[in-house]
Amino acid sequence: MDVSHILDPLNDAQRLAVAADAGNLLVLAGAGSGKTRVLIHRIAWYIETNQARPNSILSVTFTNKAAGEMRGRLEQLLGYSAGAMWVGTFHGISHRLLRAHWKEANLVQNFQIMDSDDQYRMIRRLLRAMALDESKWPPREVQWFINGQKDEGLRPKDISSDDDFHLEQMVHVYRAYEEQCARSGLVDFAELLLRAYELFRDNEHLRRHYQDRFRHVLVDEFQDTNTIQYRWLKLLNGHEGNMFVVGDDDQSIYSWRGAQIENMQRFQDEFRDTELVRLEQNYRSTATILAAANALIANNSGRIGKELWTDGEEGELIPIYTAYNEQEEARFIIENVMDWHREGHRFDEAAVLYRTSAQSRVFEDHLRRNNVPYRVHGGFRFYERAEVKDALAYLRLSAFRSDDTAFERIINTPTRGIGNRSVEAVRAKARENNISLWQAMTDILENKLLTGRALNAFQNFINLIDSMTLDIENTEELHEVLDAIIKRSGLIAHYKKDTSGKAEDRIENLEELVTAAQEFEAPPTDDDEPRMDPMSEFLAHAALEAGEGQADIYEDSIQLMTLHAAKGLEYPLVFLTGMEEGLFPHQRSKDDIRQLEEERRLCYVGMTRAMKKLILTHAEVRRLYGQETYPQVSRFIREIPRELISSVRFGNPESSSSSDEYFDEEPHKQGLGLGQRVSHNTFGQGVILNLEGSGSHTRVQVNFEEVGTKWLVAAYADLQMV
Repeated sequence: MDVSHILDPLNDAQRLAVAADAGNLLVLAGAGSGKTRVLIHRIAWYIETNQARPNSILSVTFTNKAAGEMRGRLEQLLGYSAGAMWVGTFHGISHRLLRAHWKEANLVQNFQIMDSDDQYRMIRRLLRAMALDESKWPPREVQWFINGQKDEGLRPKDISSDDDFHLEQMVHVYRAYEEQCARSGLVDFAELLLRAYELFRDNEHLRRHYQDRFRHVLVDEFQDTNTIQYRWLKLLNGHEGNMFVVGDDDQSIYSWRGAQIENMQRFQDEFRDTELVRLEQNYRSTATILAAANALIANNSGRIGKELWTDGEEGELIPIYTAYNEQEEARFIIENVMDWHREGHRFDEAAVLYRTSAQSRVFEDHLRRNNVPYRVHGGFRFYERAEVKDALAYLRLSAFRSDDTAFERIINTPTRGIGNRSVEAVRAKARENNISLWQAMTDILENKLLTGRALNAFQNFINLIDSMTLDIENTEELHEVLDAIIKRSGLIAHYKKDTSGKAEDRIENLEELVTAAQEFEAPPTDDDEPRMDPMSEFLAHAALEAGEGQADIYEDSIQLMTLHAAKGLEYPLVFLTGMEEGLFPHQRSKDDIRQLEEERRLCYVGMTRAMKKLILTHAEVRRLYGQETYPQVSRFIREIPRELISSVRFGNPESSSSSDEYFDEEPHKQGLGLGQRVSHNTFGQGVILNLEGSGSHTRVQVNFEEVGTKWLVAAYADLQMV
């Protein structure tokens, strides 16, 4: 059997991973090392060597875009459709399982997915119903709490308050929220994962069925998995499964979203006979950039460990630019990008990365003044836009009258004379009788419980939704249904009145939604798997897309983005800006070793986005949040070997800074450096967070594991390197 087309394009390490014997395998894939290629070729290897049938393969990734690209590349490699395989996101695959087994999952058959914004609205409504002051119980905080508990696999009954009043009240809201979701037939994103996990956990027959079916499970970006995702995979793997996971512990930067970097090590410990393959050859960056990134990340402890290398060009040294302030920093960057463009490069080959979104304002101001096109990467996406969500809410309510979230969103959008008091009367009726808002409204109308004006407004709204339901029933094509609903809703006329200058864009988005419905193709299903109607599948698709924020295709323009948004991207020219203590690493991480190491991983991610040229910038004076600060240069600059940095340029001729300031020799002569683990006779082990002064006056800030953070004089502390 000729499998040369699968193995020949690979390097030695990639080939080792792709052709490894069946079993549990962890592929530690460094930045730019071809991890997606390895995952795709592994699937093709299984099939072409007759080790697996396509329908016995499950491949999981984190975005719909990545899943679509994976399926496309796989079909190109195999030469035929990969429809029999399950390729998708954790949320998408969980949704597919719950649709097939809604009864076993204790759901209604036509349950709907609630996106983050609709979840927030429901929580606000619940807080009002429970007479809880939003200033003391912020809806967003409650939302984070509920989603966080679900990510940890916890229901209200699993949480012990230990006489903590705040926690007890949070659990009370969580319980009421679950009851409301059940009444409305709604599930949120976190619920998809938790409910699918519980489906496997509590149904041995189903669990064994899918364990037997999916003999080969492959997972991309494994370092980003959270607790419930890891447990989900472990249940699915069983005792004899073949789990192939690809990830990089040095690129784990989403702990704030629940990602558990420990899952990388946990996989080796808990999945039987796990083998490890390292992908260290980088196909993206120059040798200089990789050497700097390797030196930086080596300061983190507990890594599985790898060393990126390339057989490509050595590349330029890394310039560090010290600006007087953030205005001069922006001017420097824009001048360099314009020079780059004049040399024949495209604007979109350059990216400006920053730690906090607030930093973008200055860059945007200067770019506008210089008429340089730019785009802030990570803005609102199509299915997150208000006008699109309004139109979909009309469609949802027309098809599912019990959808309270859709009801709340459109009851007075556009305005139709239904005031807050009337809506509150509907809410009270719904709470009192444990019924949907729609049913409460119809009861109020039938029993004439409000004034004639309010009742007329309710009747007009009912007539409108009923007419939309007739459109659904009498029109075959989904896009024609949606077009009719949008026209009946009055949204176009409503948005034409928008005086903010966005009216045209909003209307075009509504028109594009009709096109999206026309082009929509339902995902493949098994022959014995129940198929939803096209409208329900489209609504599920829209909700899942809104949840992940898939990227658009932009015109030629400079890309501005946070470091978190830069993950997975690459650019020939990268500016890493605001390299200052308190900004990057962020102020809140300075006394926490775990957070500090994640900040370093974030810097590593930023550096390895650069293909040809990396420039680091910082300011001596910076105005942030209305205050002027005088920050120290970031420790991350100090952690780059001096020989990899070119002559430092200064924007302020009278600056007292010098290149030697970055590389204070005295602490290093004593073997001390930022991020170094040390031991003290009295305080035990810790990590060096900061260094000040030189010679006998050198002071060291150490975060000790047992006693916390302390400043010590290096000459007398007798610190020993660990």
